[in-house]
Order: sequence, then structure tokens, then C-alpha cells
Amino acid sequence: MTGAGGGIGLEIARRFVGDGGAVVLADLNPERGTAAVAELGDDRVAFVESDVSLEADVERVFDAAGRRFGRVDAVFNNAGIGGAFGPIVKQTVDAWDATFAVNVRSVFLGTKHGARVMIEQGTGGTIVNTASVAGLSGGGGPQAYSATKAAVISLTQTTAVELAQHRIRVNAVCPGAIYTELLHRGRPEQTDRWREEIQPWPERGLPEMIADVACWLASDASRFVTGEAVTADGGLMAATPRLIDHDLAHLRR
Repeated sequence: MTGAGGGIGLEIARRFVGDGGAVVLADLNPERGTAAVAELGDDRVAFVESDVSLEADVERVFDAAGRRFGRVDAVFNNAGIGGAFGPIVKQTVDAWDATFAVNVRSVFLGTKHGARVMIEQGTGGTIVNTASVAGLSGGGGPQAYSATKAAVISLTQTTAVELAQHRIRVNAVCPGAIYTELLHRGRPEQTDRWREEIQPWPERGLPEMIADVACWLASDASRFVTGEAVTADGGLMAATPRLIDHDLAHLRR
């Protein structure tokens, strides 16, 4: 489980542990990771400090899972950043590449090494990637972030076809405006305004709502589902979102 120190990742980990699973949490921030382990308070939880854009770090996560728990049945590629922001004519190559390194390369690496372990085990498995509604339209987010999430959806589909022969399912979940620090950046009223003005469903999007979908995709209840990008957005896409037209300046910080 990458990006597991908070937000959607931590909520998925909490749900998985509650259902009796063993989880390796991977996060770049050791304080957040250690706090997550303490919060979950279970001997079936381990933490590995990891920069998921680096292959050696991702390999260490899977090595730790094998040593601690003996096998890998599910992979959650959840780590992500808002990344590069601003007009395309003012984007820098460094900011663009950093956004893709965290949001796309990490999914590639998690899928590569997770699938390798599952194929060796010979018992199949499931991979769930966190994409976004930003990857489904031209108005869901900044251009670099949106492009990375579109790439995650495409990678999900192509690897689902390739890995089906090994009984490994690969799916993505596409959250809408979810109330996490990554989205509101200290301005929680922002997501509430989007909910009131753009999102049809009257409730605030919460991490546990995405955990519902992600854990379903990882379970046998979805055993015939693969190559899908499941949208969980309170009807945002149905209403043709134009989040990018609204005040996104807070994401610069």
C-alpha cells in the first residue's frame, strides 16, 4: 500500500486490517508512517519508508512484505501528488517530470514488482490503482496532474489484459473531490464549495467512500472485474465537471 500515511491510503489500510488482512504501509514521510502503524495498532501492520518513484525503494517494500507476511495477494498503488500547476507555457520540465515520477512511475513500479511476486506465487491476485476523474476529462484538474491520471487509467487497462492469464486482476478507482489535505491544502471550505456548486450528490466526498470501492475491487466480490476504471465522484462526471475553471490557486501551495 503506497501513499499510506494519510488520506485515502490510510483509510484503505484501516479497512483492510479491519477485515483481517496484513498490510505493509509505504510512505515517504516516516513520521506519518510510524503514526499510521501506531493508530492501526496491530501486529499485522508494517511500515517501510519509501520513495515510490525509485525502483530500489519499491523493491524493498515487496521484500519486506515477503519477509514479514510470506506472500502478496493485493497491491494498492495509491501514492500521488498535485504536482506541477499553472499555464502550460510556464511549466518547467523538472516540475512536469516530478509529477509523472510520483503519479505514474510509481504505479508502473508497483505493478511490475507486485505482478512479479504474484506470478511466482502462482495463485493470482489483484492490483488497484488510484486514478482520478481528472484523467477522464479536460476540466477535472491541472494539465500535468490530469495527464498522469489518464496514464494510470491506460496502464491499468493494458496491464489488466496482459496479466489476466496469471489470474491477476488490475483495476483503478477514479475519485472525485475527496476531502483530504491533498485536495484542500488547508482550505477545507474549497471542497465544500465544489460540493455545493458542482457535485450533484449532497454529501462531502470522504476517504472511506473511496475505500469502499478500492476494497471491493481487491476482494473476491469483484472476481470478474478487471481493466476497469471505477468512478466514485458523487455524480461529478455526470454533471460535466469544470473544476479547473474554479478557484484552484490554493493548489500552488
